[in-house]
Amino acid sequence: MSYETLRYSVSDAGVATIALDQPDTRNALSDQLLGELVAVLEAARDDEDVRCVVLTSTHERVFSAGANLAGFAAEVPLVHKHFGTERFPRIFTLLGQLGKPSICAANGHVLAGALGLALACDLIIAREGARFGTPEINVGVFPFMVMALTYRSVPRKKTNELLLLGEQISAEEAQRIGIVNRVVAADEFEDAVREWAEKLAAKSPALMKLGKDAMFRQQDMAFADALDFLRSQLTIAFSTEDIQEGVRAFFEKRQPDWKGR
Repeated sequence: MSYETLRYSVSDAGVATIALDQPDTRNALSDQLLGELVAVLEAARDDEDVRCVVLTSTHERVFSAGANLAGFAAEVPLVHKHFGTERFPRIFTLLGQLGKPSICAANGHVLAGALGLALACDLIIAREGARFGTPEINVGVFPFMVMALTYRSVPRKKTNELLLLGEQISAEEAQRIGIVNRVVAADEFEDAVREWAEKLAAKSPALMKLGKDAMFRQQDMAFADALDFLRSQLTIAFSTEDIQEGVRAFFEKRQPDWKGR
């Protein structure tokens, strides 16, 4: 399938790269881009050859500037605007239920609604010089759609600061408060992303799916309920061929040969 707003490729190592490709709009999250992002994530989810997903941008300095502000003031029925925002929670949920690990390769600024895309990924690697923030309040909007993810990733008072002041922070500050995993120099950025993506792609796909699904489902459970649920998932993991192969390979001092079952 071809896409007008994205570039999509899958490497021999099983790494699917989704690159936002609307540089003229700084990858504004238009209805078309969001719709294609839903479609490409579903394609990556359903492709057994894909073991890891990397979300990035073709823009030199911007991952995405966030939602398409022109759409906010467009003279269309209110219900149509409401229906249009459904794509955000759909994408956030898709990334959580992908069954495969995801990396946001933030090669540029991550702002407004794009912060939600980044936080919905499992890991974030940022290039030095990238900025993060929710500046919507400065133009009379509020970052409603990214709020749930931000509060689940960042301490409450720091999230309040981001949402209410609308100021941008550096990649280094984003790492300090827990948004970003790594900050990498520009000349090392692509290698760092590739290294992590290929490491993730080399893990057991069966155990990775079980683990990813469990990560998503347990996050809002009560503690006792989460323990019961996770215990059941461990029992299911014991039934897989891959867990047996992994243990054998460890004791035989060799690389495991995953079967994905």
